[in-house]
Amino acid sequence: MPDRVFIFDTTLRDGEQSPGASLNVHEKVEIARQLERLGVDVIEAGFPISSPGDFNAVQAVSKALRTPTICGLTRARPQDIEVAAEALKGAARPRIHTGLGVSDNHLEYKLKMTREAAMEQGVAAVRHARRFVEDIEYFLEDAGRADPDYLCRVIEAVIEAGATVINIPDTTGYTTPEEFGALISTVMERVPNIGKAVVSVHCHDDLGLAVANALAGVKAGARQVECTINGIGERAGNTSLEEVVMAMRVRRDAFGVETGIVTQEIYKTSRLVSNLTGILVQPNKAIVGANAFAHSSGIHQDGVLKERTTYEIIDPRDVGIPESRILLTARSGRHALQHRLKHLGYDLDETQLDRVYERFLQVADSKKMVHDEDLEVIVADETSSVRISYELLQVQVSCGDRSIPTATVKLKGPGGQVMVDSDHGTGPVDAIYRAVNRVTRVENDLIEFSIQAVTEGIDALAEVTIRIRSGDDIFTGRGSHSDICVASARAYLHALNRLIESREEFGVTAAVGEP
Repeated sequence: MPDRVFIFDTTLRDGEQSPGASLNVHEKVEIARQLERLGVDVIEAGFPISSPGDFNAVQAVSKALRTPTICGLTRARPQDIEVAAEALKGAARPRIHTGLGVSDNHLEYKLKMTREAAMEQGVAAVRHARRFVEDIEYFLEDAGRADPDYLCRVIEAVIEAGATVINIPDTTGYTTPEEFGALISTVMERVPNIGKAVVSVHCHDDLGLAVANALAGVKAGARQVECTINGIGERAGNTSLEEVVMAMRVRRDAFGVETGIVTQEIYKTSRLVSNLTGILVQPNKAIVGANAFAHSSGIHQDGVLKERTTYEIIDPRDVGIPESRILLTARSGRHALQHRLKHLGYDLDETQLDRVYERFLQVADSKKMVHDEDLEVIVADETSSVRISYELLQVQVSCGDRSIPTATVKLKGPGGQVMVDSDHGTGPVDAIYRAVNRVTRVENDLIEFSIQAVTEGIDALAEVTIRIRSGDDIFTGRGSHSDICVASARAYLHALNRLIESREEFGVTAAVGEP
């Protein structure tokens, strides 16, 4: 029987530290529920003391889910631990994740502590956490650059104090697979009480080696892998959950381990995280990219048509990507749309289906065919959990090389009030955003604008992603339409509504620290 590797998902904590990836509480709970369906063992829901938003998110996820362990991150400080314990009170399986740096670099420049003082503080933190929960994970930040002798001493001490999981992170993505695997082997061989804890690996992708390092750790004896959906995270990101899980599944002969992941939920989870964070998945991304199971070469196409395994080592259905498609056009009825949506993994209520069907008809009238990618964008637009303060009713643009770009917008505001205003700008999108600002009067700065075609062809939907800044906070907005100007207006209002909702509730989560 293969050994079990536990999957620790930190999309809601480390993943959200990606610039611009802020999520509200409702969105975090939505992702957490999907992670539960995916079968992850541990969900790190946030850093409770870092902000009211993170505290509320950990608390909400703890109450909403019953199956996975819910984890809250802390520094090795009593107040951090007490706040995390409070946020985790509703969890069926709570875990406190605490720790300190162990490399001389972190001890000297970040912590300004001696080795002995840091070890004493870490032991005290574990003992304090044990007053509130039984499951304690201890992270040894920057373990990849630490002295192995000191690292082993700290691990032995914190296990003796009550730590049940030992997190050995390659915080800076510095090590190679050979080095990291050897480090895990050293820990397994030299720490006398290591059998009392689960060894976990948390790798970053600064050199593009996060997945390789995590797998090297598994081969050396680690039995928990910390990862994120789509590999998002600080800097270059984290170990990609879908990649490390499918590597262990496809190459079971090489690793001899198994996980509890329901792999058929992988693609749906990837799309959900991408839609809610606004972080696009690159087309050639392994497992979940748009091109992961696409074949353009004639030789490849011929081989795959004769026998799929000639060029595919993974059956796309194993990760939730269907092989067959229903071709949807303007002549397709509501039942056909609902059937296709269920096939793609969307179970919508009547109200949501009504909105999606109305939007589908608009898109179908302007396109020869509505593809699965179009439907995913339509569903993401029409089922957003963001409260709508301002709704776009109409946008009209006048522009050209011999005219001043001018836009008129009609919006429905709070209380159902309909407002119309116009402005001009350097281009049509600038004019639209200036006109919207005249109506909403919400101060912000546009810091990023990107556009891509959802499918091929001149009639493709345009998907616009923007980021706006208000003070120190960044908000992401998405919008789609066959008209680029309308898509741009939708994206801007989506971001503004998130900004307004954030101001009214508790403020956007601040990214503070990481293992």
